[in-house]
Amino acid sequence: MPADCIFCQIVAGRVPATKLYEDDEITAFRDIQPQANSHVLIIPNRHIVSLNDTSDDDIELLGRILRVAVKIAKEEGLADTGYRVSTNTGRDAQQSVDHLHFHVLGGNALLPRLG
Repeated sequence: MPADCIFCQIVAGRVPATKLYEDDEITAFRDIQPQANSHVLIIPNRHIVSLNDTSDDDIELLGRILRVAVKIAKEEGLADTGYRVSTNTGRDAQQSVDHLHFHVLGGNALLPRLG
């Protein structure tokens, strides 16, 4: 765990966060700079820099993260109206923390994105 990784510090309980889900491999918490009415981050507890740093060994973990995204969306009341799950990989995609994280956004109409 890099000492300067804010997400590793949250997992370790050294930095406060409003956690909505936590198990041995995954933690979900509210974003402190929300970009939607509901904005939750889901991270692997193990430090992984980005999606580029995953391997076939991480397939189950990545699938579990997406299942947690669905759970969070349902708990946040987003499942019926819609929500977005996204991850940014690298500087050009505006990855701001070098720890793999997925955004779950919803609760209001979201701006259209490419793709």
